[in-house]
Amino acid sequence: MTETAEKIDREVKVMTDKEGKYLTFTLANEEYGISILKIREIIGMMPITSVPRTPEFVKGVINLRGKVIPVMDLRLKFGMDAIDYTDRTCIIVVEILSQAGTVQIGTVVDSVSEVLNVGGNDIEETPSFGTKLDTEYILGMAKMEGGVKILLDIDKVLNDEEIAALEKAA
Repeated sequence: MTETAEKIDREVKVMTDKEGKYLTFTLANEEYGISILKIREIIGMMPITSVPRTPEFVKGVINLRGKVIPVMDLRLKFGMDAIDYTDRTCIIVVEILSQAGTVQIGTVVDSVSEVLNVGGNDIEETPSFGTKLDTEYILGMAKMEGGVKILLDIDKVLNDEEIAALEKAA
């Protein structure tokens, strides 16, 4: 096999590893997706108890059927402007991998759209934006009719220190 053929073969394997069902949602008029395998549940907004001395993107904690779960606002985490929550704003409870094992975290999003089946051929690598921009948390770009959806690797959206801060909040 030639070097070019091997490279194409590796790229196809990477993309097929990423194919599957994704829950899509909006943040500031952009569409994002998280693998459905990472989603535990979707709930409407509920009272969030703030926790002092946490990062700005950490909204606090919720009591979900007797379990305390930390909540972060993805808009703030991604450096977007905060907005007032609406009746479409909701919390997606995801399960992420941390050094201590798996952790459930609520993520506030503007609205949930749909579950899409994304094929490997529809996913492109994350474009390079230069060396100073960290895009490790982006799995890839899903080319869908009508635009592009940014597929997130929810395990990499937060670094270890941020996960520890969230765990402390809970």
